[in-house]
Amino acid sequence: MSPRKIQFCIFLFILFNLKVSPLVFASSSNVSFEFPSFNLRNLTLLGDSYLRNGVIGLTRDVTVPSSSSGTVIYNNPVSFFDQESNTTASFSTRFSFSILDVNENSYGDGLSFFLSQDNQTLGSPGGYLGLVNSSQLTKNKFVAIEFDTRLDAHFNDPNDHHVGLDIDSLNSIKTADPILQDIDLKSGDLITVWIDYKNDLRVLKVYMSYSSLKPGDPILTVDIDLSEYLKRDMYVGFSGSTEGSTELHFVANWSFRTSGFLPVIPKSNRHNVSDSSVTVTTPVIPISNAANKRHKRLGLGLGIAGPAFFCAFLVAFGYISVRKWQKIKRVKSLKAELVTGPKEFSYKELKLATRGFHSSRIIGRGAFGNVYKAFFKSSGTIAAVKRSKHSHEGKTEFLAELSIIACLRHKNLIPLQGWCVEKGEVLLVYEFMPYGSLDRMLYEEGSERGIFLNWAHRQKTAVGLASSLTYLHHECEQKVIHRDIKTSNIMLDGNFNARLGDFGLARLMEHDKSPASTLTAGTMGYLAPEYLHYGKATEKTDVFSYGVVILELVCGKRPIEREPVSQKMVNLVDWVWGLYGEGNIIEAADPRLNGEFEEEMRKLLLVGLSCANPDSTGRPTMRRVLQILNGEAEPIAVPRKKPSLTFSCGLALTLEDIFSNCD
Repeated sequence: MSPRKIQFCIFLFILFNLKVSPLVFASSSNVSFEFPSFNLRNLTLLGDSYLRNGVIGLTRDVTVPSSSSGTVIYNNPVSFFDQESNTTASFSTRFSFSILDVNENSYGDGLSFFLSQDNQTLGSPGGYLGLVNSSQLTKNKFVAIEFDTRLDAHFNDPNDHHVGLDIDSLNSIKTADPILQDIDLKSGDLITVWIDYKNDLRVLKVYMSYSSLKPGDPILTVDIDLSEYLKRDMYVGFSGSTEGSTELHFVANWSFRTSGFLPVIPKSNRHNVSDSSVTVTTPVIPISNAANKRHKRLGLGLGIAGPAFFCAFLVAFGYISVRKWQKIKRVKSLKAELVTGPKEFSYKELKLATRGFHSSRIIGRGAFGNVYKAFFKSSGTIAAVKRSKHSHEGKTEFLAELSIIACLRHKNLIPLQGWCVEKGEVLLVYEFMPYGSLDRMLYEEGSERGIFLNWAHRQKTAVGLASSLTYLHHECEQKVIHRDIKTSNIMLDGNFNARLGDFGLARLMEHDKSPASTLTAGTMGYLAPEYLHYGKATEKTDVFSYGVVILELVCGKRPIEREPVSQKMVNLVDWVWGLYGEGNIIEAADPRLNGEFEEEMRKLLLVGLSCANPDSTGRPTMRRVLQILNGEAEPIAVPRKKPSLTFSCGLALTLEDIFSNCD
């Protein structure tokens, strides 16, 4: 019998001896989560929202009137409708918020709790409460409870102090004034809110209190059936906005749950089919005793060896099948984790979007490969596709690491939109950044496109980058060391917000080891001395790189440049520290800035030097840096003379040697 026929027989044997269970279709299940204080593990921040000391701020913390809007959204969509049972869930939420203002008579516009079909829309500031875009008022579908602190006649507000129910429009269905229960939205005190919707009673109630005890009477009661608005999965979150105001909006804690769905009970098979056997009777053919003995020995041998061989073959076959099934299951499981995050693109789809990876679509080059501008005709969207030919044979391991990176969400990180592993290539899809990388805007394209990075842009970049690194180092559940912070990895979006790219991806692909770009993992000029020497990255190596970037921002010079006259290599950190030692640090500032904002420049230069301290123990943490930049902590004292750091043995390459190799 041929091997193929044997394998087929074994397959039939296994198939007919398996007990088959009926398929169970899972129903929608109840959802519950709680944030006693906030972290960014399961939340997405949009616009001007930020996290500080476990509290979410929805609008800019500034001392001068401004227009601002921000949103925080729970990452996972919530199912409010079960199609199998035709049931709409009830829900209840509890959260504490405060609205305050450092300037009198500068209030507006308020905040809202919402359920929305969209998790990407950032609403406009002012009376739009960050819920809808002023140019597309009907695009976002939502159910929201607004806590409004400004009268906006355009939306028929009753006064400048009310709570209202909004559905797909900012014209409230019903409003109430909390002052009737002695609740002042503008007091700055922490106010606790309970919102309960009972689908069986078709009623929504809002309770408010200064204490943690739920009051007996609601502020707002609305008889309404929300089932028609909750047919799709919804995202839950908060939004806030200001317009010409210094009003601050904070959310301190939050819990949410749905109820009303019955638990899923697996269907059992009442009639299990037992194994059946068929007895076949064959006629006995008389043979001689000698032949009979030989046949008996042969039969005995085959009777022992045959089943043993069959069992061994079956065990091996089963082991290989189980291993293969487990691997498929792991890949499917990891892909399922990525469903709400990055999308898996096909190679054909990305090739079409980049015109076959045409050279005219290249918008960046790096050690990993080229970056292409991609246009997806089906959705009309633009993205950036990073292409690497570093093959990944371990797709399961790649997906496991990618699922960790997919959890990183911060307004100053470039969001990873998708990925593809096909044809021996790794392709990563990012949000497209209109102004490209920071180094091009500082040194090349900025002047070519007639765009100059003024002091406000540079200061905004410094704070945004510090905020993203504080998140990676201190606020992630699993600490992330970037290892390659440099101006070419910092992108600028349409509002000149800094977006850090390539975060955490160093471990997904092998770095180029050539001296022209990297020694360990990173780029010359940005590498901390201890990292060059020992090759071990820590959060302090990222702090050093951040310090170099800050000096670049203020000085408008690259980390290592060749002097035009002497052709000598000059290190930016050494040059700035030398001027600081002479008491002339402000001379390091970019001359294109015309000597304006000297105090702010001096402060930022000193922050850069403190981060670029050769001694890692003298560098601040990124959390401390962010506090200094936000005026919440005193600057660190910087020694006039650059500290020296010695190792047991010298480096193999000098600065001149490295750059002669580069040339």
